Amino acid sequence: MKIYIGSDHGGFRLKGAITQVLDDLQLSFEDMGTHSTRSTDYGPIGKSVAEKVALSENAKGILICGTGIGMSIIANKVQGIRAAVVHDVFSAEATRAHNDSNILCLGERVIGQGLAEMIVQTWLQTAFKAGKHERRIDFIKRYEA
Repeated sequence: MKIYIGSDHGGFRLKGAITQVLDDLQLSFEDMGTHSTRSTDYGPIGKSVAEKVALSENAKGILICGTGIGMSIIANKVQGIRAAVVHDVFSAEATRAHNDSNILCLGERVIGQGLAEMIVQTWLQTAFKAGKHERRIDFIKRYEA
């Protein structure tokens, strides 16, 4: 699995902590920016990560901004993306198991580092349950087309 990660300035510090989690889990990842706390727009970074994830079934993305909301909005504009804003462990598990989300969006100004690390680990380790959930995802895919 390849992970694409990106943030704007509002998520830069949390992105650093999350890349350490990815290193600890020995996962391959690519940091798509930003690389400082200097003010930057979330749109181009979110779009770049989402496009990379959309090109590969075996890729996932993590996007971080102040709230996670802006990143989720831009990412969900890319066909094939199911980005979810998550600020608790239960939702991290549910969005993978039920929604087969392929991009996790976090808000640095909403949650602390420790919780964010638990969310990322849960999200990455939870498999899609398919079954009745698969027809729901298929509906989304048909709607996108």
